[in-house]
Amino acid sequence: MNESKIIDVAKRAGVSAATVSRVLNQSGLVKEKTKKRVQQAIEEMNYTPNAMAQNLRSRKTMKIGVVVSDIEVSYYAEIIKGIENMANSLDYNIIICDAQNQKTRECEYVSLLQNRTVDGMIFVTPMMSNKELIALVEDGYSVGVIGRFIEHEQIPCAFTDNVKIGKDVVNHLIEQGHEKIAFLSGYADAIDSYERLEGYMKALRDAGMPFIPELIDNGDFNESGGYKGFLRLRERNADLTAVFAANDEMALGVYKACKELLIQVPEHVAVVGVDNIRITRFITPNLSTVEQPKYAMGALLTEKLIDQMNGNEFKDQRCFKVESKLLVRESSLYARQQSAEEQMEPG
Repeated sequence: MNESKIIDVAKRAGVSAATVSRVLNQSGLVKEKTKKRVQQAIEEMNYTPNAMAQNLRSRKTMKIGVVVSDIEVSYYAEIIKGIENMANSLDYNIIICDAQNQKTRECEYVSLLQNRTVDGMIFVTPMMSNKELIALVEDGYSVGVIGRFIEHEQIPCAFTDNVKIGKDVVNHLIEQGHEKIAFLSGYADAIDSYERLEGYMKALRDAGMPFIPELIDNGDFNESGGYKGFLRLRERNADLTAVFAANDEMALGVYKACKELLIQVPEHVAVVGVDNIRITRFITPNLSTVEQPKYAMGALLTEKLIDQMNGNEFKDQRCFKVESKLLVRESSLYARQQSAEEQMEPG
């Protein structure tokens, strides 16, 4: 009686059990070299898969897991809406997984893929590294990413140019006459944070302005973090005149801190955010922000991932780079208006 198990075959071939499963199920997501190694191990160990277990592994659940960093952040609402609407139109359901800004929780949700609770998984601005995500795909799992570009033929992506976002915002503030421009980043592992910081630094450099580390702080992509981050920034830099918050949630925290400190926006401090969440149009003053086509990113990525899981008809189109747009509103216009008024005054 053959007592070899799939894990034994995996060890012999030097791959994961999931990869062995893919080979047994004749999936096209395993490299030919790896497939031959697994097939050789199967023959050497005279392994015969359990038909019932094999059927369970190959059965589709028609579900997709969606991992977000913090479900309370408004940015994710439109993305999830785009994902859900597209998934439903293709007869799939979604399971929303809130990582609560913890990479360990994000990694734990991978078990939904590994135990076949879902057919595929979409990571929205993931904290997991490119290497970790690629390893999942190399093990035969279906993964898509929103908010980041990953160079891998089997990982569909939808993203915006975060460096451009940073440059556009800072260039606008420089045009308004600001020289002391602070930057509030999100949590350290978020690619959005350091790419927007990169854009911030490039804009300063292109304008011949110095980079001042004391003007950088962390706001964890939420309102409370933005509030506390701005208080720290003001304590170190009482003369700062503008704040670029890496998302609108943190910008709202800046508004709260300014109100408590009797600082007027934009008369004393200009504020710009990113994401164009709904409330930014209704607060006073209206918040300048960067619009990202969040719904489109969610829908496009979902359509591609499902297509890839079911024949990959559109295999030539894997990544979707969508354009962002700076929306200039009241919160960042005072400096230019003031300058124009001063020039009109009689000498």
